Amino acid sequence: MAHTKHPSISLFTGAGGLDLGLEKAGFQVRLCVEKDTACRSTLRANRPDWPLSTPGDIHLGESSSLMAQAGVQRRQLSLVSGGPPCQPWSKASLWTDDGTLGYGDPRAATIDAYFSFVAATLPQALLLENVPGLASPKGGALKLIEHRLAEINSAHDSVNYRPHAFLVNAADYGVPQFRQRLFVLASIEGKDFSMPSPTHGDGALEYITAWDAIGHLDNKRWPKELSPTGRWAGLLPSIPEGHNYQWHTSRMGGEPLFGWRTKYWSFLLKLSKSKPSWTIPAGPGPSAGPFHWRNRLLSVEELAALQTFPEDYRFDASRHISHRQIGNAVPSAIGELLGLEIRRQFFGERVRRTLRLLPERASRPIPRRHPVRPVPKEFLHLRGKHAAHPGTGKGPSPRRR
Repeated sequence: MAHTKHPSISLFTGAGGLDLGLEKAGFQVRLCVEKDTACRSTLRANRPDWPLSTPGDIHLGESSSLMAQAGVQRRQLSLVSGGPPCQPWSKASLWTDDGTLGYGDPRAATIDAYFSFVAATLPQALLLENVPGLASPKGGALKLIEHRLAEINSAHDSVNYRPHAFLVNAADYGVPQFRQRLFVLASIEGKDFSMPSPTHGDGALEYITAWDAIGHLDNKRWPKELSPTGRWAGLLPSIPEGHNYQWHTSRMGGEPLFGWRTKYWSFLLKLSKSKPSWTIPAGPGPSAGPFHWRNRLLSVEELAALQTFPEDYRFDASRHISHRQIGNAVPSAIGELLGLEIRRQFFGERVRRTLRLLPERASRPIPRRHPVRPVPKEFLHLRGKHAAHPGTGKGPSPRRR
């Protein structure tokens, strides 16, 4: 692979989704800092020219050692990128009320490790990805990020990192998946950064759909491991594509089996061929979607396509572990978009506007919706009047950890 003039170091690399996009945008990954054994195997198999750090745990390695492994000195990196583990700012963590959330959560030490590495390397630009909860006033993370960068600025001459935070829905930029994430960017010179206008959706090009991304993989037969399991598996065929359990409430067209909004959103959630996928999670339970419109689990190949991993990228671990790696990743095309914009806005370079990692429009028209089956008899005893969720802030109290 040809070297570029923009060396980068990746922290919390995972399976490499973000860095594959940055690579496509013209960055050279000089080191991946990742401790998960399965992720390291995936990176080694697909990108043997991306060095893996020793140790893989950022908390155990000295910044000077990591820089030496990457062959760079202070201020020589074009970019430090990474998505620290997001549990402290997930919806579940922010919902608790026991003081152990956000920066008060011990797992938030990964954010500290990220900015300690920035302080040691002083890259020309930084890129941090996380769940939208990172911006929550309750978590307080953005203020602390500003504080950490202010400390770095005051400790060094000619350093002026100013964070710019943006919520990005991947589908708005052509990714075949509704997936909202927060990105924080800053340049060492304090330059402004603005997200380009959405290219898809309202007032722009039509969304790229699940059919565009995985329609070519559609098949009436599938491996046994893709058959759903668990208590509710038999109910899935009675839900139309694009819907979830709410189809079977008094407000929709199915049987009144559940109360409105009394289950989690992804419960029995199915793809629609004519829309982008719902968000791919990292660790779904047996009843959590999105499920395929043929009432099965999505294959690893389909999951990777919906996350815009390159077509030749392979996951050789078990389906469960591969799903976790893919669900934790940034869609590669979003990494490509941000990499190009960093080069354009921070480095003043002329770059292309098209994203090469987006799937092409399907050549075959979208078929009719998959047929819906009647509710199986074993679920009919659930029919009746079910109270709806009482509304925001009026549900059951959060369980203390």
